[in-house]
Amino acid sequence: MNIPCILIPILVGLICGILGYLLGKMNSKNDDSLSASLQADLDACKANTRNLNAKIATLEADLAAKTKASVQSFATAPADIVFDAGLAANVLGKKIKENDLKIVEGIGPKIEALFNASGINTWYELSQASTEKMQSILDAGGENYAMHNPSTWAKQALLAYQGKWQDLKEWQENLLGGKE
Repeated sequence: MNIPCILIPILVGLICGILGYLLGKMNSKNDDSLSASLQADLDACKANTRNLNAKIATLEADLAAKTKASVQSFATAPADIVFDAGLAANVLGKKIKENDLKIVEGIGPKIEALFNASGINTWYELSQASTEKMQSILDAGGENYAMHNPSTWAKQALLAYQGKWQDLKEWQENLLGGKE
């Protein structure tokens, strides 16, 4: 038997094993620093996300407060407004009944019936209802009603209540199915 033929592969294997072990140790030190660097980046991203979420919450609260204030500002109406059916018919070009919710762009007979069943029977009551309340009434009516967007209905109802027929007509001409 030839001893060098056996000894050489064993020595080469042993040297490769030692080199592999040493290289692995050196790379593991780099992995620790890479891991620490990635952890620091992750912590910075989490902190940034918390800050952005706090800003979003603040902006949403501000928006809700301003929306509520704007709805209240246009929803305050004088108590004694007399309905003039002749003027309404002249401006809108059709006969209008007092407190007919169907003159609001986007409200038809079935939605009017839903609102009437929920206690909203007049233009003034509709103008005082929040968009969220109107949407909950629509959602309760089923999926055929839930798809409607009542965001402009309160303002339209207020214009009708106040007898501002020309303003209502001009605004409705710019709406698409009751949506801006």
